[in-house]
Amino acid sequence: MTDLRLEREFPVQPERLFAWISDTNKLLQWWGPEGMTVPEYTLNFREEGPWSTVMISTDGDRYHVSGVVTHVRPPHSIGFTWGWHDLAGARGHESHVTLTVEASVTGARLIIDHRDLDDSEQADSHRAGWESTLHKLLAKIQ
Repeated sequence: MTDLRLEREFPVQPERLFAWISDTNKLLQWWGPEGMTVPEYTLNFREEGPWSTVMISTDGDRYHVSGVVTHVRPPHSIGFTWGWHDLAGARGHESHVTLTVEASVTGARLIIDHRDLDDSEQADSHRAGWESTLHKLLAKIQ
């Protein structure tokens, strides 16, 4: 198993950053890599329970991911499981993501811990996806 950790600084107060990762309307503005839309979702990161999104690329490719929100600790962290679905709808390997918000000198820091990925290739793919997604968040939050 492989783990991935990313950190990004945001020029906002931690409570504002937490709102952007927990409020569904805000979350949908940046969820998914650049070029993706999220027309289908059951996404509530304010309480524990199931979640699901379908991201669609500019080429029309569909990417279904789902899991369970395992914890919500406002204004500090949200944890959830993560599993991609194949074209037949079967859910694959499950990993775990924790989004943590900390105060920083410049405002707030978001830490993404994505654990229990299958291998380094999957971690590299997720790194690229998360980095693109964080770029979208920075553009929205400023």
